[in-house]
This record gives sequence, structure tokens and C-alpha cells, in this order.
Amino acid sequence: MIRDAMLKHPARPNRLRFYDQHPAISDFHAEVLHGLNRRPRSIGPKFFYDEYGSRLFDAITHTREYYPTRTELAILEQYKDDIARHIGSDCVLIEPGSGNSRKVRVLLDSLKPRAYIPIDISKDYLRSTSRHIAAEYPWLEVHAVCADYTAEFTLPDGPDGPEGGAVVAFFPGSTIGNFEPEQAVAFLRTIAAKVQGHGGLLIGVDLKKHPQRLTAAYNDIQGITAAFNLNLLTRVNRELQGDFDLDRFHHHAFYNADMGRIEMHLVSADAQRVRVAGEDFWFEKSETIHTENSYKYSIDEFKMLAARAGFRSDAVWTDAEQLFSIHYFRSNAAPQGKQIPRHHANIEPQP
Repeated sequence: MIRDAMLKHPARPNRLRFYDQHPAISDFHAEVLHGLNRRPRSIGPKFFYDEYGSRLFDAITHTREYYPTRTELAILEQYKDDIARHIGSDCVLIEPGSGNSRKVRVLLDSLKPRAYIPIDISKDYLRSTSRHIAAEYPWLEVHAVCADYTAEFTLPDGPDGPEGGAVVAFFPGSTIGNFEPEQAVAFLRTIAAKVQGHGGLLIGVDLKKHPQRLTAAYNDIQGITAAFNLNLLTRVNRELQGDFDLDRFHHHAFYNADMGRIEMHLVSADAQRVRVAGEDFWFEKSETIHTENSYKYSIDEFKMLAARAGFRSDAVWTDAEQLFSIHYFRSNAAPQGKQIPRHHANIEPQP
């Protein structure tokens, strides 16, 4: 399709567009103070990813214990052609929370989408990544959208945007596990509205397995996950004039079988006072700050969750050990015409 057209017109450059929807940036100050004043205390996992935290997470994905990233990549590599057959060619592929677009690269040559729409809240990172993708795949239209994918956002449409073709969302990494189940359903409903009609959802989901395997993945022997968790306190100290003593808090991650989730906490080693942004917070010994949940699902559990959001299961791919799954769902919604008004996006043509 689009590649054939490029072969007929080899001098034609691909189109790269950047749409800045000016997403609201989370108020770190307000959310941290709110979370520390709650009982139990908590700070959201989205705040892990300052520059150093992002580097630590990348290091986590290369540890022996942390299987999800390499397992998902292996599944994509093994089944990319079969995945492409299920999705079909000439789709418009959107990726909420695209990051470095590492995993989508495995699919692009097999899938040959009409257009790729990475969506990320980090403007500079998104701009850089989208330029790299455009350079690596000169036959591909890239329409980068700077937006918060967990809030309302619009997709490009109109004469300068990727019209036509089924819209398929790609949501790898088992990021869906960081949502509470009801929040996950709400998010998937938002995605269903974007891919309505003959569109679909390709999503990575971590599977339930022996608790020892799960717990080890979040407690690597090198202590990188512990450093990643504690770096949250370093960020509070740096940005909110905090005085957390990192030697008096320790990382604790465990599998909560009743809830079906990994929980990550920072545990106070003793009774202590911590000052943040001019406020005092008193911690009892062993009191925790809850920093992340990562829900695990069986294949059938996740199919039922997705069905509540308006999706029907089309295919599932797993590894030999049944550690991780990649699902393809089709939308149950009937097409409703153009649902994305183009004028909502501020287009910044790229050189």
C-alpha cells in the first residue's frame, strides 16, 4: 500500500507533523503534599520519571529478574507477522505513552501502517523520538501528539492529517497494570472511543504467576529497583525542599495475592519527622508511603475487563512460560463518522 506508493515516487518525503495540545502538567507540589497527608500515605508512580528515574527504570528492564520487557519484545518479534495479519495493513497506529517507541519498531515493517501517531506528555522527548522514527522509516507518515493520554486528547484529522484506515491503539509494557481495575476500564473506554468501528487495541498484559517470580522482578539483587523507588524521595528533597533521610527509608515490594497486584512501598525505619515544602510529617516506625501498584491478570480476567470497555478478543500471544501476554481486541462500537475535530490540535510543521 503506502510502501508501494513510495517505491513509485522514491523522491517523495514522508510527512512529519507535531501537534501540541498543551497538556496540563501535574502539580508535583500539590500532589505530594496531598499524598503525604493521606492515610495511608501515597505518592503516584508517574513522579518516578525524572531524568535519573527514567535511566534507572531503563536499567531495571535489563536486570535478570525483570522479565516483562524482554519477554514482551520476544513475543512481538516472534509473532509480528501474525499480529500484522490480524490487524491488517494500512491502519492508523496510535501509541499512547509512546516514550522511546522502542517496541513499535518491531512491528512497523510487518504492519506497514498508513500513519503512526505517538502520544506523549514530554514535548522535547516526543519531538526527538518522532524525528528519529521519521528518519528510520521514510515511507511512514508520523504525526506526533503532545498530550496526556490519561486525560482527554484529540487525534489529528483533516487534509494534513492521517485520514482513512482503521485506527489501532498500541499500548505495550503492561502499563495497564498500573491502573486500578475500574480506572483501567475507564481508560480502555476512552481508547475504544478513539478506535471505534473496525479499529482495535494491541495491548501488553503481565500475567499472574508464582508469587516468588513476581516478587523477585521488583526486588532485583543489584538493588536498582530499590534505588528507583528511593529516587522519588530524592526528587522531593530537590524540588520541594524536603529533608527525607534516605538511610531511614527502605524499599519494600511484595505480591498482594488478595488484590492480584504487586505493591511498592517506602518504609520508615523508625519514628521520625520529615519536613516537605514547609510542612512537618510525622512517621511511625514501619509506616509506609505507597508508591505503585502493578496489577497482574489471567488471560480470561483481562478479556472480561476489556469486554466491559467495549472490546472483543480477537487473538492472544504468549511466551512459552506463560509469563506475559499480548492481546489484540476489536472494537464493538459502530463507526460514528469523524470524531476528531482537527482544529483542536495546534499543528507545528517540522522541517
